[in-house]
Amino acid sequence: MKNLFTVFQLLISINTYSQGSNFDRQIPSDFKVITNHTTSILGKKVNYSAQLGTQPIWDSSGEVIATLHYTYYKRTDVNDNTNRPLVFSFNGGPGSASIWMHMGYTGPYSLIIDDEGYPIQPYGYKTNPYSILDVADIVFVNPINIGYSRILKEMSKEDASNRFFGVNQDIKYLAEWISTFVSRSERWKSPKYLVGESYGGVRVMGLAHELQQNQWLYLNGVVLVSPADYELQDYNYARGGGNIVQPVADFPYFTATAWYHNKLSDDLQRKSLDEVIEISDGFAYNELLPSIAKGGFLNNNVKEEIAKKIESLTGIEYNVVLDNNLIITTGLFWKELLRDEGFTIGRLDSRYKGIDSKDGGTYPEYPQELSSWDHAFTPAMNSYINEKLNFKTDIKYNTWARDELSVRPWNRDNVNIRRRFREAIAENPFLNVLIQSGYYDGATTFSAAKYTIQQVDPSGKLKDRFTFKGYESGHMMYLRREDLQKSNQDLRDFILNTVTNNKSAKY
Repeated sequence: MKNLFTVFQLLISINTYSQGSNFDRQIPSDFKVITNHTTSILGKKVNYSAQLGTQPIWDSSGEVIATLHYTYYKRTDVNDNTNRPLVFSFNGGPGSASIWMHMGYTGPYSLIIDDEGYPIQPYGYKTNPYSILDVADIVFVNPINIGYSRILKEMSKEDASNRFFGVNQDIKYLAEWISTFVSRSERWKSPKYLVGESYGGVRVMGLAHELQQNQWLYLNGVVLVSPADYELQDYNYARGGGNIVQPVADFPYFTATAWYHNKLSDDLQRKSLDEVIEISDGFAYNELLPSIAKGGFLNNNVKEEIAKKIESLTGIEYNVVLDNNLIITTGLFWKELLRDEGFTIGRLDSRYKGIDSKDGGTYPEYPQELSSWDHAFTPAMNSYINEKLNFKTDIKYNTWARDELSVRPWNRDNVNIRRRFREAIAENPFLNVLIQSGYYDGATTFSAAKYTIQQVDPSGKLKDRFTFKGYESGHMMYLRREDLQKSNQDLRDFILNTVTNNKSAKY
């Protein structure tokens, strides 16, 4: 009877808010639509249900102030969920929907693209034969103002920012939401995992600590997909900021990308990607870092020698390196590497080429790779929700939180994510970490991700709990078909290896 009432409520809601007026374009705070499906994963039949819905966020007085849109995939041919892993998946931005990993990575369907990840028309989607749904149930979550998630209570932008739009605010309300979802779905016994891409990496590192400390919910694993690090990034460096670690941490990415575009010196170009990365990493920390640290007091002969090595390892001309005091910023690199060919390269995936209106300047005019992805993912997701998940609405699916629904400015005050993440790992012997990065990601570089983890655990006592996997692709490494298979398998193996049966949580 309860289920029938839920369906009746949903039908009423849809009839109400799908009429087209602005007044009616308000997502219900608490509803769900469930559909049943069958697919094939790694050649084996998998039966599952797909639950698209919303779940409220309450204030301290119990009033509903917002609702979060989610999609929950649950295998239906498993009788006992006690040992069935549950994965919560987040994208980043901040202000980016879960569309990317939902339709590109781990979900049961993925968008139609070519084998290297470029869009194909007509747009559409197909079954994902590599999805992790065979070994784990998945919840794709859209934080405030993305997907169909919305603030429902009238409030000022300042009040909204104080509640939702910041690193600590984001972590706080999402931890409460996850705890409620686990209770509602009766999954407290299940092994639990968080997956976060880009800023989502910051989010899930913080959530691991918050869930343990204030929701008493302990995880088996955290997966960082192309993770950002707000404690490393200094966006003002090019304008005189003092963070000398960032260009050093990014340096092996420069080498990897130059290798891909055949811009290294001949001797290095003949080496494998792994070999040139190892050489570049050694140079970055053993020679480049101390040279930059000396600034204007560096011996001129040494400076010229270092500049020649940078040219050899990055493809950026010697004079450009000297003119920039040995510092190659990512923006300069994207503009400079293929300048002689009349191209820029992509920020999120540096395999992509762009064409600017002028060859001069130090930063590309537009994100060529993001433009490519947006026009493939959005039509596929909207069609999929309508046709496969049986949800029809006039409410816009927000791929990005922009205009009046923008989540900017994003509060980055009092960010202590690394310290809190280490604390969570140390306090929970079951908690393991997988890092997945594309070698050609220039936004959150694979080499910076390695640096982040090194700083999470400066003692090295927990290093056996970390696993790094690199892929010959960009920020969304799963868009390249070969890496879609590899990355899902790496994630599958990680989950299977960290589910514990009859094992005590002790050192």
